[in-house]
Amino acid sequence: MKDNQMNIRRSWTIPRVIRIISVFMTLIISISFSMSSQTRTTSSSATSGQKIKQEDKSGAFVTGIYRNLFLEDGHSQKEIFAKNEAAFQQLFHGDSATRAIYFEAGRNGNGPLAYVSDVLHHDVRTEGISYGMMICVQMNKKPEFDAIWNWTMSHMYVSSSDHPSEGYFSWSLKTDGSPNSETPAPDGEEYMVMSLCFASGRWGNGTGIYNYQDWADRILTTMRHHPVKTGQTKFGTRTVGPMVNEEHRMIRFVPNVGRTDFTDPSYHLPAFYELWALWGPAADRSFWAAAADTSRKFFQRATNLKTGLAPDYANFDGTPYSTQFNQRSGNFSFDARRTQMNWAVDWSWWHKDPGEQELSNRIQTFFASQGLETYGTQYTLDGQLLDKNHAKGLVATNAVVSLAATHPLAKDFVEALWNTPIPSAFNERYYDGLLYLMSMLHCSGEFRIWPPK
Repeated sequence: MKDNQMNIRRSWTIPRVIRIISVFMTLIISISFSMSSQTRTTSSSATSGQKIKQEDKSGAFVTGIYRNLFLEDGHSQKEIFAKNEAAFQQLFHGDSATRAIYFEAGRNGNGPLAYVSDVLHHDVRTEGISYGMMICVQMNKKPEFDAIWNWTMSHMYVSSSDHPSEGYFSWSLKTDGSPNSETPAPDGEEYMVMSLCFASGRWGNGTGIYNYQDWADRILTTMRHHPVKTGQTKFGTRTVGPMVNEEHRMIRFVPNVGRTDFTDPSYHLPAFYELWALWGPAADRSFWAAAADTSRKFFQRATNLKTGLAPDYANFDGTPYSTQFNQRSGNFSFDARRTQMNWAVDWSWWHKDPGEQELSNRIQTFFASQGLETYGTQYTLDGQLLDKNHAKGLVATNAVVSLAATHPLAKDFVEALWNTPIPSAFNERYYDGLLYLMSMLHCSGEFRIWPPK
């Protein structure tokens, strides 16, 4: 991450009837092929090798069917479940010195406390906190979810009306809860909101901080409507405003006022924005619907026409944005590896932009040309190698791309993830580990939309 910071009635035509029958038959086949021990089937008809689809709006939100890429490749549901569970147990409950990134931290009046740590940098980030929450709700791990959320509200949430970050979460803290920064980073709030919405849908709402939907709505409202406030922090005077740029209808890199305004392509989450446009605070629904459309167009502008690579940071027109505090920001680097996951999930859930399939084919073709088992982790946007390390987190997000890709190579990227061990090295188990586990859930059809009850 940062090391220094959106009824017209149709007639019943024969083609429509045929399509409905086709969808129904696909559902029947999927159910018979994949009886999961959890709530719904995780399989659907494979799309690998098919031509690029036109917009059909028949994604998982409509059908309730989530592709299980591992099952499609011949792995059993029992193997898949065991592999996902093993990753969770290692990263959340493994040896604290050599395996885990989840750490229990006592209890308070709201119950147990726990945090997810970037063990390499020995801090707690809203990025990891929010990813941990998402993993827990997707895997039905409510005790761990509540413990993380309790720690987050106890230490990261800024409640003081005098503070410029009121209503936001400090993006980086020491593991004892003292701040490294008292300003926010929007990717954390985005995943927190979606995790809380899903927790409400899956488990229902409790009281206080465990009224998940209430807190999701509060945070989402603050993200758009936070007033521009100047005040003192432990690190000097700061001015903080909204997390979105209203003119461009895009998420900002940071909401700190007074610095150049730009975005991070990996913060663009149109799959989430579509849900906020349906379930979020009513006054902001049209904004999030527009933001989803904007992000889809932005993916096309921000990625290289030959490689499909996106930069870590970008101007609102999609051109790379370079900073002094992050010399790699104009290249495909650590943040950027999440971007292709975002557009692939958007296609999987919504089927609104066939251009996301084209982008998926393009970026997988590029990485395959670099050697499927040896490609590097950082590149210039036109494909010049900057870092030859073959990162597990990038292997993971490139596999998620197969949810949208239509060429035969897609299967190879899925198998590459299947054959990748759970990240355990000191320098990989936090970021690579979280991307690995989220990608395993995406590729096994277990990363799902949990609608309000």
